[in-house]
Amino acid sequence: MSRTGERRGSVVVWVIFGLLMAYCAALVAGLPQSWTAEVVGAHAEHTDIDLHPEASDAGHHAAEAPPYWTVIPFVVLLGCIAVLPLMHKTEHWWEENINRFKVAVGLGIVTLSYYAFLHHSPVEAHWPAHHTLEATDSAVQIGFVGAVLSNAILQEYIPFIVLLFSLYTIAGGIRIEGDLQANPLTNASFMAAGGLLASFIGTTGAAMLLIRPLLETNKERNHVSHTVVFFIFVVCNCGGCLLPIGDPPLFLGYLAGVSFLWTLSLWPQFLLVNGLLLATYCLVDQLHFYRKETVSDIQRDVTQTRRLRISGWRLNVPLLLGVVFAVALLDPSKALPSTHWHSWMYLREMVQLGLVGISLYFGSKQIRQLNQFNYDAIVEVAALFIGIFICMQPALQILGVMGSQLVEKWNMGPQEFFWATGGLSAFLDNAPTYLVFFQTAKEPGLVGNTGGVPEPILIAISMGAVFMGAMTYIGNGPNFMVKAIAEKSGVKMPSFFGYMVYSCLVLLPILAFTTWQFIE
Repeated sequence: MSRTGERRGSVVVWVIFGLLMAYCAALVAGLPQSWTAEVVGAHAEHTDIDLHPEASDAGHHAAEAPPYWTVIPFVVLLGCIAVLPLMHKTEHWWEENINRFKVAVGLGIVTLSYYAFLHHSPVEAHWPAHHTLEATDSAVQIGFVGAVLSNAILQEYIPFIVLLFSLYTIAGGIRIEGDLQANPLTNASFMAAGGLLASFIGTTGAAMLLIRPLLETNKERNHVSHTVVFFIFVVCNCGGCLLPIGDPPLFLGYLAGVSFLWTLSLWPQFLLVNGLLLATYCLVDQLHFYRKETVSDIQRDVTQTRRLRISGWRLNVPLLLGVVFAVALLDPSKALPSTHWHSWMYLREMVQLGLVGISLYFGSKQIRQLNQFNYDAIVEVAALFIGIFICMQPALQILGVMGSQLVEKWNMGPQEFFWATGGLSAFLDNAPTYLVFFQTAKEPGLVGNTGGVPEPILIAISMGAVFMGAMTYIGNGPNFMVKAIAEKSGVKMPSFFGYMVYSCLVLLPILAFTTWQFIE
């Protein structure tokens, strides 16, 4: 890192220390313990993640869906992400994270204004535990605004961004140094390794670990953006389906009663989808993009090769595993294995931040400097997703209230569940989308290792949420981070719609073939 980067790293360490001290003070006051008690109590009544309107709190009316037009701010935000970088008058303005933040928060305020002034029916709230909030006689529904903000920020955004920040920062302290020949087979090998790692250290961890050496290997080539796109397909999404820690939707399924090892049964889908993606990449790169490289660039790439060498792993690999175990074990809604103790609310996030602090304080500054590590990519994700999480709340409320009606009306089977879950996961956060359809598909009295969901439907929901998160840049958090890192390295990435051309032409047919093979 530069001196500026070192100063920022020191500031981050002190901020983390301050947050840990504040959390200790909150523990003394008993706040996290009381929030956990609410979660545990809700679980005991099986209401903590029940999104069916008929399961609302006793004595309260069922929540009602907001009108469809309330998703307009969310659609506008997606349009800004897609269009503003392409317009000559706004492309440089949009590059500033503060401007992204202004747009995201501004549209979030529009959404909150609807709940404050125009919404008068009950609202589903999910923090710290599930409950239904009634309207008051006041002209301004402050309670609704608080509930929506709690759903978006306290329940979803904070765990999401802390996990991404932790994996991003710790992985930034590991350097895979070297410059292999950037041919199709080498790049496909990077993706295959990342796809396998994704299920064990999460898609974010695997992506942050391998994107920099992939870019370093391809620095002599002129055509690199397609390689990054396929990397997003495989490493940031489709490789994370074998274990619950691979992708957030599967982890929510584990918390909802799916066996930890059930996802290993998705190995045939894992092999088929990732195998077809890697084979397609090799063909496209070999037959088109690699041939477009100049002779001098190819010669330079062949002669300037260096063996791979990994540094910084002794400290940071255990820290990455620590983040994974924190996510797996410190969920307040689930007792620690072999005990009756439930983790205090946000202890999981504090542990992750503590591991980040250890990485920054004890890790090599030189390695981060060689990695050209900075916080720009994670700040970009944080700036945009705070608006995305707020603006998508009406869409999630609509799904939560009307999901079961849609299932009955359309007589949804596994195929319909796959495309409905996947199509929405491409534009909404795939974790709550997964949970909505998971709860909708539950059959009372069904026991087993699938959490009460018939196995064919659970396979469809899991595949849709994980695989189709790759359809857009915003379908999964690591997608945007990899895009930002590639652009900071000088790679001109496709626009929002340009990326969707790749996903529609390449990924969509592969997924259609996969559903034909594996979903009834």
